[in-house]
Amino acid sequence: MKITIWGCRGSMPSPGPDKLFFGGNTSCVQIEHKNTCLILDGGSGIIRLGRNLPENIKEVNILLTHLHLDHIMGLGYFSPLYDPDCKVKIWGPSGSMESFISKLMRYFSPPLFPVRLKELPADIQINEIENTTFNINDITVISEYICHPGPTVGYRCEIDNIIISYMPDHEPLLGSSNFPNSAEWCSGFNIAKEADLLFHDAQYDSAEYDRRIGWGHCSIKDAIEFGNLSKVKKMVLFHHDPTNSDEQLEAMFNENVENKNLNFVVVMGKENDVFFL
Repeated sequence: MKITIWGCRGSMPSPGPDKLFFGGNTSCVQIEHKNTCLILDGGSGIIRLGRNLPENIKEVNILLTHLHLDHIMGLGYFSPLYDPDCKVKIWGPSGSMESFISKLMRYFSPPLFPVRLKELPADIQINEIENTTFNINDITVISEYICHPGPTVGYRCEIDNIIISYMPDHEPLLGSSNFPNSAEWCSGFNIAKEADLLFHDAQYDSAEYDRRIGWGHCSIKDAIEFGNLSKVKKMVLFHHDPTNSDEQLEAMFNENVENKNLNFVVVMGKENDVFFL
């Protein structure tokens, strides 16, 4: 199994000479297993992914955590959507006031985007999910609502006893009276529990987070404590703030990880990173 990061920036794309190492594209991770192509989120990173898909891939599944713009802004430029021989299945969370498909159609409509969803040539299937378990070929996917403004889910992908968990926008401190000492009422714990590889929100340092509690994101410190609580094997810190340069991200990582006696591996996610499980 091959897992590739095509974008790990949060909030908005932020290209520039000071962000060449970690990259500036927003959230998009690809899982490849046998003939299955599974894509987590459709941020700006999905554009380059689409251009690099092998021609023989004629079915892709896109799992959207939520519909904030940084997680869907690349969808309209995803080349398989313009291939009439390609089947594209899009999965995303339902809301209490409006359906997933109606919100997605709002993005695929003028003036936000010139091409409407029904005008795209590909065979498109929209799937609305909640706290749901479903299968994509031999991958079992579990979705669960997590703490972030608006309907937002995390994903747990289980393949041959290997677990990949994905929560790029998540604030685990909220909703728990005893974080990080207890898993009870801890948002996202069921998704992350004993994962072999966890992609997790780590947008802020501790001082930044103290000024942004309730915004739906996480400090590196809390992310690591969440990983420890969940007994993960490897954590990829994700959804980097668009204002933070490579140098600042390195400093944040070193401050929170270096010389710490952790029970699991922690790395700072960067564009083009590839993991094999």
